[in-house]
Amino acid sequence: MVKVVTSKFNSWILASRPKTLLAAFVPVMVGSALAINQNKFEWHLSAIALLCSILIQVGTNFTNDLFDFYKGADTDKRKGPARVLASGLISINEMKTGIAVVFGLAFLLGLYLVFTSGILILIIGILSIIAGIAYTAGPFPLAYKGLGDIASFIFFGLVGTVGTFYLHTNEISFIAVMTSVPVGALITNILVVNNFRDIDEDRAAGKNTLAVKLGKTFSIYEFIFFNVISFLVPLVLYAQYNFGYWIFLTYILIPLAFILTRMLYTLNGTQLNKTLELTAKFSAMYGVLFSIGLAI
Repeated sequence: MVKVVTSKFNSWILASRPKTLLAAFVPVMVGSALAINQNKFEWHLSAIALLCSILIQVGTNFTNDLFDFYKGADTDKRKGPARVLASGLISINEMKTGIAVVFGLAFLLGLYLVFTSGILILIIGILSIIAGIAYTAGPFPLAYKGLGDIASFIFFGLVGTVGTFYLHTNEISFIAVMTSVPVGALITNILVVNNFRDIDEDRAAGKNTLAVKLGKTFSIYEFIFFNVISFLVPLVLYAQYNFGYWIFLTYILIPLAFILTRMLYTLNGTQLNKTLELTAKFSAMYGVLFSIGLAI
């Protein structure tokens, strides 16, 4: 049932999709943990990077809400949480202003990181904002062309994690790239579950997600693949690099990975809202445990 929200403040909170913001924390946390491992951590850089990451995620969610509304992807048959434009809680002009303000703040904050770490951070920041907009907007909306999963993996994993590590070290290492793999994989799995749940509505709206293009069975295999490689990365880091047994802390989550996979096989429709919530928490818990294993 759609929750009735009356105040404008609560409407903006709803529009920001707070449960999705865990995805903004994990890449910064893991990239910072690797910097700690290298004895090059500066807390204020991570704090500003986290604020930028959250603002870009919120701006992306606002843009998604606006353009899904334009394209008719959010209807009264929607299985997930209410969308503020489709519910009439926020007007189109208000949302356009909100998008400009949030992305503008992210850009202004990011200028400090450019000042401290160089032009590469400016490029990363601009590309991240463009990707946040292009996810559902523009002449080639990524989410509508089956490219949302790839974009999620690249920007939440590679760009977010390696970019944070670069802020502290001014270098890009293979280990940093390796640590970005489970981050991108598990955050992308949140999108996989979302698109798995919404496959019928997305197909009807012409939103050709990877689930729509390749089907539910492919989505389940994709989900399993991302989980498997996420648990292989700590093994590679232990075998090939100088990491201790703490790197295996994430393995306590293996039973939860099995439970989530079984939920995909057995649940449908709104029942998958719980799976989506647990998948987001699974990604966050993995990020915390992985970060501890990297930092110690």
